[in-house]
Amino acid sequence: MIVKRDFIYSPTGQNRPLHIWLPENYEHSDERYPVMYFFDGHNLFSNEDATYGKSWGLKEFLEGWGKEMIIVGIECGHGEGERMCEYLPYPAYKGWFSEYESHGKETLDWIIHEIKPVIDAEYRTWPFRECTGIGGSSMGGIMSLYAVINYNRWISKAACVSSSMGYCMPLLMKDITELYTDPDTRIYMSWGTKEAWKLEDVWSEDTTSLTYRNHKRVHDKLWQKGVNARMYCQVGGGHCEADWEKLIPDFMHYLWME
Repeated sequence: MIVKRDFIYSPTGQNRPLHIWLPENYEHSDERYPVMYFFDGHNLFSNEDATYGKSWGLKEFLEGWGKEMIIVGIECGHGEGERMCEYLPYPAYKGWFSEYESHGKETLDWIIHEIKPVIDAEYRTWPFRECTGIGGSSMGGIMSLYAVINYNRWISKAACVSSSMGYCMPLLMKDITELYTDPDTRIYMSWGTKEAWKLEDVWSEDTTSLTYRNHKRVHDKLWQKGVNARMYCQVGGGHCEADWEKLIPDFMHYLWME
Protein backbone atom coordinates (compact mmCIF):
# COMPACT_ATOMS: atom_id res chain seq x y z
CA MET A 1 0.00 0.00 0.00
CA ILE A 2 1.38 3.40 -1.01
CA VAL A 3 0.39 6.57 0.84
CA LYS A 4 1.19 9.99 -0.59
CA ARG A 5 1.20 12.96 1.74
CA ASP A 6 2.42 16.53 1.57
CA PHE A 7 5.30 17.64 3.75
CA ILE A 8 6.80 21.12 3.98
CA TYR A 9 10.53 21.47 3.38
CA SER A 10 11.21 23.91 6.20
CA PRO A 11 14.38 25.50 4.72
CA THR A 12 12.26 27.01 1.91
CA GLY A 13 8.65 26.54 3.03
CA GLN A 14 7.86 24.54 -0.12
CA ASN A 15 6.07 21.22 -0.40
CA ARG A 16 8.13 18.06 -0.78
CA PRO A 17 5.65 15.16 -0.95
CA LEU A 18 6.35 11.84 0.74
CA HIS A 19 5.71 8.53 -1.01
CA ILE A 20 5.24 5.98 1.78
CA TRP A 21 5.11 2.22 1.35
CA LEU A 22 3.25 0.35 4.08
CA PRO A 23 3.26 -3.47 4.27
CA GLU A 24 0.14 -5.04 2.81
CA ASN A 25 -1.07 -6.29 6.19
CA TYR A 26 -0.34 -2.98 7.94
CA GLU A 27 -3.99 -2.11 8.59
CA HIS A 28 -4.78 -5.60 9.86
CA SER A 29 -2.01 -6.02 12.43
CA ASP A 30 -0.36 -4.25 15.33
CA GLU A 31 3.18 -5.06 14.20
CA ARG A 32 5.97 -2.48 14.20
CA TYR A 33 8.38 -2.15 11.29
CA PRO A 34 11.87 -0.89 10.44
CA VAL A 35 12.04 2.13 8.15
CA MET A 36 14.19 2.98 5.16
CA TYR A 37 14.20 6.52 3.80
CA PHE A 38 14.96 7.16 0.13
CA PHE A 39 15.85 10.30 -1.78
CA ASP A 40 13.98 11.04 -5.05
CA GLY A 41 10.90 9.33 -3.64
CA HIS A 42 8.83 10.04 -6.75
CA ASN A 43 11.09 7.66 -8.71
CA LEU A 44 10.64 4.62 -6.47
CA PHE A 45 7.25 3.07 -7.09
CA SER A 46 5.39 4.36 -10.14
CA ASN A 47 6.43 5.02 -13.73
CA GLU A 48 3.77 7.72 -13.86
CA ASP A 49 5.45 9.64 -11.03
CA ALA A 50 9.03 9.06 -12.17
CA THR A 51 10.94 11.97 -13.68
CA TYR A 52 11.99 10.03 -16.80
CA GLY A 53 9.00 7.69 -17.01
CA LYS A 54 10.78 4.69 -15.42
CA SER A 55 10.68 3.95 -11.69
CA TRP A 56 12.93 1.74 -9.58
CA GLY A 57 10.16 -0.87 -9.46
CA LEU A 58 10.49 -0.96 -5.69
CA LYS A 59 6.82 -1.80 -5.19
CA GLU A 60 7.14 -5.05 -7.13
CA PHE A 61 10.26 -6.01 -5.20
CA LEU A 62 8.68 -5.36 -1.81
CA GLU A 63 5.58 -7.35 -2.71
CA GLY A 64 7.72 -10.45 -3.20
CA TRP A 65 10.34 -9.87 -0.53
CA GLY A 66 10.40 -11.82 2.71
CA LYS A 67 10.93 -8.87 5.04
CA GLU A 68 8.20 -6.36 5.82
CA MET A 69 9.18 -2.75 6.36
CA ILE A 70 8.10 0.84 5.81
CA ILE A 71 9.68 2.84 2.98
CA VAL A 72 9.57 6.63 3.03
CA GLY A 73 10.39 8.16 -0.34
CA ILE A 74 11.16 11.88 -0.08
CA GLU A 75 10.49 13.94 -3.17
CA CYS A 76 12.98 16.62 -4.18
CA GLY A 77 12.32 20.08 -5.55
CA HIS A 78 11.72 20.15 -9.29
CA GLY A 79 12.52 23.79 -9.98
CA GLU A 80 15.72 24.82 -11.71
CA GLY A 81 18.69 23.82 -9.56
CA GLU A 82 16.53 22.88 -6.55
CA ARG A 83 17.45 19.20 -6.45
CA MET A 84 21.16 19.92 -6.80
CA CYS A 85 21.14 22.40 -3.93
CA GLU A 86 19.03 20.17 -1.68
CA TYR A 87 21.21 17.13 -2.39
CA LEU A 88 24.64 18.78 -2.30
CA PRO A 89 26.13 17.79 1.08
CA TYR A 90 29.49 19.52 0.67
CA PRO A 91 30.26 22.84 -1.04
CA ALA A 92 32.00 22.68 -4.40
CA TYR A 93 34.71 25.23 -5.11
CA LYS A 94 35.24 24.51 -8.80
CA GLY A 95 33.63 22.72 -11.71
CA TRP A 96 29.97 22.25 -12.56
CA PHE A 97 28.89 21.58 -8.96
CA SER A 98 30.19 25.01 -7.90
CA GLU A 99 27.18 26.59 -9.62
CA TYR A 100 24.97 25.36 -6.77
CA GLU A 101 24.71 26.23 -3.09
CA SER A 102 25.19 23.35 -0.69
CA HIS A 103 22.02 22.74 1.35
CA GLY A 104 22.53 19.02 1.94
CA LYS A 105 23.05 19.46 5.67
CA GLU A 106 19.79 21.41 5.94
CA THR A 107 18.05 18.63 4.03
CA LEU A 108 19.41 15.93 6.36
CA ASP A 109 18.52 17.99 9.44
CA TRP A 110 14.99 18.25 8.04
CA ILE A 111 14.78 14.49 7.45
CA ILE A 112 16.14 13.53 10.88
CA HIS A 113 14.49 16.19 13.02
CA GLU A 114 11.22 16.78 11.18
CA ILE A 115 10.24 13.90 8.90
CA LYS A 116 11.49 11.03 11.06
CA PRO A 117 9.68 12.17 14.24
CA VAL A 118 6.40 12.43 12.31
CA ILE A 119 6.84 9.00 10.73
CA ASP A 120 7.69 7.45 14.10
CA ALA A 121 4.72 9.16 15.77
CA GLU A 122 2.08 8.45 13.14
CA TYR A 123 3.10 5.00 11.92
CA ARG A 124 4.04 1.84 13.78
CA THR A 125 7.82 1.94 13.41
CA TRP A 126 10.82 0.68 15.29
CA PRO A 127 12.48 4.09 15.69
CA PHE A 128 15.94 2.89 16.77
CA ARG A 129 19.05 3.43 14.63
CA GLU A 130 19.41 -0.33 14.19
CA CYS A 131 16.05 -0.27 12.39
CA THR A 132 16.64 2.86 10.31
CA GLY A 133 18.25 3.00 6.87
CA ILE A 134 18.62 5.47 4.03
CA GLY A 135 19.25 5.15 0.30
CA GLY A 136 19.51 6.97 -2.98
CA SER A 137 21.21 7.22 -6.34
CA SER A 138 23.49 9.81 -7.94
CA MET A 139 23.21 12.91 -5.72
CA GLY A 140 20.92 10.83 -3.51
CA GLY A 141 23.76 8.33 -3.27
CA ILE A 142 26.30 10.82 -1.94
CA MET A 143 23.61 12.22 0.37
CA SER A 144 23.04 8.71 1.75
CA LEU A 145 26.77 8.26 2.36
CA TYR A 146 26.96 11.68 4.00
CA ALA A 147 23.92 10.81 6.12
CA VAL A 148 25.19 7.49 7.48
CA ILE A 149 28.54 9.09 8.39
CA ASN A 150 27.28 12.39 9.81
CA TYR A 151 24.00 11.16 11.30
CA ASN A 152 25.15 7.74 12.46
CA ARG A 153 23.42 8.26 15.78
CA TRP A 154 20.11 7.81 13.94
CA ILE A 155 21.02 5.77 10.83
CA SER A 156 22.74 2.38 10.71
CA LYS A 157 22.34 1.38 7.05
CA ALA A 158 22.87 3.12 3.71
CA ALA A 159 22.46 2.18 0.05
CA CYS A 160 24.75 4.56 -1.86
CA VAL A 161 24.10 3.86 -5.54
CA SER A 162 26.02 5.64 -8.31
CA SER A 163 27.13 8.21 -5.75
CA SER A 164 28.41 11.53 -7.06
CA MET A 165 31.40 11.54 -4.71
CA GLY A 166 34.22 12.62 -7.00
CA TYR A 167 33.73 16.34 -6.42
CA CYS A 168 34.01 16.12 -2.62
CA MET A 169 36.54 13.39 -1.83
CA PRO A 170 38.79 15.45 0.51
CA LEU A 171 35.83 16.60 2.65
CA LEU A 172 34.19 13.17 2.57
CA MET A 173 37.37 11.38 3.62
CA LYS A 174 37.90 13.94 6.39
CA ASP A 175 34.44 13.17 7.80
CA ILE A 176 34.94 9.41 7.55
CA THR A 177 38.32 9.71 9.27
CA GLU A 178 37.33 12.07 12.07
CA LEU A 179 33.71 11.22 12.91
CA TYR A 180 32.72 8.25 15.03
CA THR A 181 30.90 5.52 13.13
CA ASP A 182 29.33 2.70 15.12
CA PRO A 183 30.73 -0.69 13.99
CA ASP A 184 27.09 -1.82 13.78
CA THR A 185 26.76 0.03 10.47
CA ARG A 186 26.34 -1.33 6.95
CA ILE A 187 27.15 0.73 3.88
CA TYR A 188 26.55 -0.47 0.31
CA MET A 189 28.31 1.42 -2.49
CA SER A 190 27.88 0.66 -6.18
CA TRP A 191 28.56 2.09 -9.60
CA GLY A 192 28.09 0.94 -13.19
CA THR A 193 30.87 0.52 -15.70
CA LYS A 194 29.03 2.71 -18.22
CA GLU A 195 29.29 5.64 -15.80
CA ALA A 196 32.83 5.00 -14.53
CA TRP A 197 35.11 7.95 -15.18
CA LYS A 198 37.58 7.22 -17.98
CA LEU A 199 36.93 3.48 -18.16
CA GLU A 200 37.57 2.04 -21.61
CA ASP A 201 36.03 -1.43 -21.32
CA VAL A 202 32.50 -1.08 -19.93
CA TRP A 203 31.79 -4.82 -20.24
CA SER A 204 34.41 -5.99 -17.76
CA GLU A 205 34.60 -5.44 -14.01
CA ASP A 206 36.15 -2.07 -13.22
CA THR A 207 39.32 -2.03 -11.11
CA THR A 208 41.10 0.91 -12.74
CA SER A 209 38.85 3.94 -13.19
CA LEU A 210 38.80 7.05 -11.00
CA THR A 211 35.29 6.02 -9.95
CA TYR A 212 36.64 2.69 -8.71
CA ARG A 213 39.55 4.33 -6.91
CA ASN A 214 37.27 6.78 -5.09
CA HIS A 215 34.96 3.99 -3.95
CA LYS A 216 37.95 1.87 -2.89
CA ARG A 217 39.36 4.67 -0.73
CA VAL A 218 36.04 5.12 1.04
CA HIS A 219 35.51 1.35 1.38
CA ASP A 220 38.96 0.70 2.82
CA LYS A 221 38.80 3.59 5.30
CA LEU A 222 35.42 2.35 6.55
CA TRP A 223 36.77 -1.15 7.04
CA GLN A 224 39.79 0.26 8.91
CA LYS A 225 37.28 1.80 11.33
CA GLY A 226 35.52 -1.54 11.78
CA VAL A 227 32.50 -0.62 9.64
CA ASN A 228 30.91 -3.26 7.41
CA ALA A 229 31.02 -1.84 3.88
CA ARG A 230 30.38 -3.50 0.53
CA MET A 231 31.59 -2.23 -2.83
CA TYR A 232 29.91 -3.51 -6.00
CA CYS A 233 30.68 -2.84 -9.66
CA GLN A 234 27.68 -3.36 -11.95
CA VAL A 235 29.17 -4.52 -15.24
CA GLY A 236 27.31 -2.79 -18.06
CA GLY A 237 25.39 -0.66 -15.58
CA GLY A 238 24.53 2.92 -16.45
CA HIS A 239 23.22 5.97 -14.66
CA CYS A 240 19.52 5.20 -14.86
CA GLU A 241 16.57 3.80 -12.92
CA ALA A 242 16.40 0.64 -15.01
CA ASP A 243 19.91 -0.38 -13.90
CA TRP A 244 19.42 0.77 -10.31
CA GLU A 245 16.34 -1.44 -10.12
CA LYS A 246 18.54 -4.47 -10.78
CA LEU A 247 20.59 -3.65 -7.67
CA ILE A 248 17.65 -3.59 -5.24
CA PRO A 249 17.77 -7.30 -4.26
CA ASP A 250 21.51 -7.10 -3.65
CA PHE A 251 21.59 -4.02 -1.44
CA MET A 252 18.34 -4.74 0.41
CA HIS A 253 19.48 -8.24 1.31
CA TYR A 254 22.91 -7.00 2.40
CA LEU A 255 21.52 -4.18 4.53
CA TRP A 256 18.62 -5.97 6.14
CA MET A 257 18.99 -9.75 5.89
CA GLU A 258 22.65 -10.75 6.24
